This record gives sequence, C-alpha cells and structure tokens, in this order.
Amino acid sequence: MTRGRSQRVLVRHWDGREEHRRPDDLIVEEPLTIRLDDVTVTTTMRTPGHDFELAAGFCFTEGLLEDASITSIRYCATEPAADTEYNLVTVETDGAPVATPRLGLTTSSCGLCGAESIEALRERLRPLPNGAAPVSPGVLAAVPERVRVSQDLFGTTGGVHAAAAFTAAGEPTLVREDIGRHNAVDKVVGRMLLDGRLPAHGLGLFVSGRASFEMVQKAWAAGFAALVAVSAPSALAVETAQAAGLCLAGFARDGQLNFYS
Repeated sequence: MTRGRSQRVLVRHWDGREEHRRPDDLIVEEPLTIRLDDVTVTTTMRTPGHDFELAAGFCFTEGLLEDASITSIRYCATEPAADTEYNLVTVETDGAPVATPRLGLTTSSCGLCGAESIEALRERLRPLPNGAAPVSPGVLAAVPERVRVSQDLFGTTGGVHAAAAFTAAGEPTLVREDIGRHNAVDKVVGRMLLDGRLPAHGLGLFVSGRASFEMVQKAWAAGFAALVAVSAPSALAVETAQAAGLCLAGFARDGQLNFYS
C-alpha cells in the first residue's frame, strides 16, 4: 500500500521585507511498531514507506535474527492491518531466539544509541575483510552529490535523511530516505537482506548525517567496507570502526572529507 510521505500545509513566509502566505511540504512522521515472531521489539518514529525493509533491517542489524531466516513479513498478524493504520509490522522467522523487547520509544533523532558495547559487537561480529573498501578519496568525496539526485523527499521537504549503498566506483545502487537516520540505514540493509545481497563486502554505505556508534554498528553488521557521512563521527564511532576494520570518512562535503579509520 502506498502511504503519504509528505503533507502540504499553508505557512506565513517572511521574505525579509514582507510576509505572505504560501504552501510548504512537510515530511510525515508516524510510529512503527516492530514485532519479531511473538515479541514486540521496538517502536520507532519513521516516515511511512518501505516498512517491511525497515523491520527486516532493524532485526538484522540489531542481531535479533542470529542464524534464523525471515519466512514472512506482514502488517500486523492478529487483526486487519487497517485497524492499526499500517503502523505495526510482524517479522516471522524459522527460529530466531526469543527477543528482548526494547523498552520505550525509539526516536527519529538518535535510535538506540549505545545499546551495545564494542566488546559485545566483537563477540557477535567478525572483523571485516581487508582490502575490500572503496578507499579512493576522490570517489568517496563525490558520493554525497551522486546520492543527492535521488533524494526526492529531501528535495520536497528539506526534512529527511538519506542512506545509500554504493559501489567501489562510487555509483549508488540503492537509496532510501526517512526522517530517522537509523531508519534510512535499516531500510537499505533490509532491502539487501531480502534480496540475498548480504554481506555487502566491497560496497560502501553513505549516510546524510553524522556517523554515530549506531551507524557504524549497522554498517559493520551488514558487512559494508566503508561508511561515508556528511557530518562528524563520534569518538565511539571511530573506535568501533577501527575494531571492525571499517573505512570511516566524515565531513564529506564540497568534494572534501576526513578519514578517521
């Protein structure tokens, strides 16, 4: 089902000299509750669209699936989807461990930051293969502009983040947008998981905001060789990228960037 992803409102605009009324498009933000088999694992504030990808990607990057495979994804599971306004998704598997519910509401700004330590990630994930990263500075610095042409929702609203998978040549292969940075990443990872394209060795992951610990965690879990962010990384993100063997670049804008690992 196609959901509205932006909403038009009438605003009063001050142009520096006078005030006049004009339409403005806003990004839609709604809660999505994700259930893994019989357990509600989280509720996240997201932009409707690609909800199945988001649910699959979240369960995967948070390590909730372990070695289990997804057998089906659907809206709700016990009542008509319209009754929950398409804001509840159930992921069913062939034997995932019983998940521990994530208490509270996951916000669109920070997600579940710091939910796992680097040590816990090392127990769950192996270091990434050496020599697989698209490390050409010129290629990585050009990725933001190449992704920008596919950010339709950002062009309309100016209020949404993007994540993209890209090749060693810097060519975006999959772009997703969402009000939450972590949601956009999970939508990319979820689509690749459902298509059987993980681990993403040899590919890079672009994010339109900062590179937090959570962004590095998700990139590592999915097997990306590089993470390129428009803004700064956190200190913990850099430590995590070094532990993962992940190429981490930040402040990728205007053809420039910094390498942190």
